[in-house]
Amino acid sequence: MKLAVVSAGLSTPSSTRLLADRLAAAVHRHTPVDVRVVEVRDLAVGIAHASTNGFPSKELAAAQDAVAEADGLIVVTPVFSASYSGLFKSFFDVLERDALAGEPVLIAATGGSARHSLVLEHALRPLFAHLRAVVVPTGVYAASEDWGAEGLAERIERAAGELAALMPVTAARPEPDGVVPFAERLAALGGGR
Repeated sequence: MKLAVVSAGLSTPSSTRLLADRLAAAVHRHTPVDVRVVEVRDLAVGIAHASTNGFPSKELAAAQDAVAEADGLIVVTPVFSASYSGLFKSFFDVLERDALAGEPVLIAATGGSARHSLVLEHALRPLFAHLRAVVVPTGVYAASEDWGAEGLAERIERAAGELAALMPVTAARPEPDGVVPFAERLAALGGGR
């Protein structure tokens, strides 16, 4: 099975990427998966171009295909102004409309304070419900004080188990009508950038 991980951390090293890696490892403990990590910051220019001209770069198209073709998806964003980052949202804005329909998604976020933990329920869950994904019940928020503290590892395991349980159920989901993988779309147009 294929697992795509979208990490929207902006720094190196990144607590967002650290959480993404821990979640992916936990899913792998529950069920064997091939993991493809998409670092959104590396695609920033391609996302901006695709937003204005409608055509993804080769790298962005490959990332979009990895996300759309995955049997499960983990998304992790840092919290900015009490919501997901603009770059994170922009990545999902340039996906095909039905690319995530029926795909199980584990939502997660990182932030400096536990006060922003409701970003999972007030921003991420509605976004992926709108994209018609199947959002697992347990989201994972990691504040600065959560690293090394009790509770984070248990939340990671619980959420990973929920995602792993949904992946075989949805692995055979049909391709939504009218969705053509980006690689095929680019080939039909004579290549990409």
